[in-house]
Amino acid sequence: MKKYYLHNGTESSGPFDIEELKAKNITTKTPVWFDGMERWKTAGEIDELVNIFISIPPIETLITEKSITLTQKTEGDEDTKEKTILGLSKTSFWVVSVILIVAIGTVVFNTLQENRRRELELKNHKTEIENHQYELKQKEIEEQKIQMEIQEKLEAERIIKEKKENTNHRLSEIAQLVTQYQTNIVEFEKKLKETAGFKLLRTASEKKEQMSLLQKNIDSLKTEINHLKSESDQLKLELEKLPK
Repeated sequence: MKKYYLHNGTESSGPFDIEELKAKNITTKTPVWFDGMERWKTAGEIDELVNIFISIPPIETLITEKSITLTQKTEGDEDTKEKTILGLSKTSFWVVSVILIVAIGTVVFNTLQENRRRELELKNHKTEIENHQYELKQKEIEEQKIQMEIQEKLEAERIIKEKKENTNHRLSEIAQLVTQYQTNIVEFEKKLKETAGFKLLRTASEKKEQMSLLQKNIDSLKTEINHLKSESDQLKLELEKLPK
């Protein structure tokens, strides 16, 4: 069914069918337009509308074709606005909204992923630094252990060397003392024989006392020699146990 638009000189209205136009009380001078017309016409120029007119005085102000055309565009825009959201049809609006939501969601997701990736990289870098520092510390500790072992080995060798030197020095002293004590024993034994054989101007008790003193010196030296030999044997055993 054909639909008509009307114009009152300032704005357009419609669309209307024939029955609705009758209620509008249009006249032959009322501007009318419907789909398929190139321009606005007066209702008197449209054959199918001749039976619905009412008689009114002529319109004082003539409406130019250009103003009617502009008003038609304005009406078309207003009608379109009524059927659109933010200049888009409802379908297009929702499609664009979904696309925007998906795009925003993608951006947010990618941002979160990028932040997570950066956090992991920072953690990995920090872990690598800590591992490197730990390795350096362990290497330093190992080097310190090696140095300590070297020092301990050198100290042990020094102690062993010093102990060998002291032991050998003591063995040499013991050998010299034993030789000296044995010489002294020989001299004391010689004196003891001389004292026992010679008759001197002395009493028997003085002779006995002198011989007893000589014998005591001899026994003392022999005891000391035994002690020295025992010490020598012990030192030789210890010397044999020391590392070469």
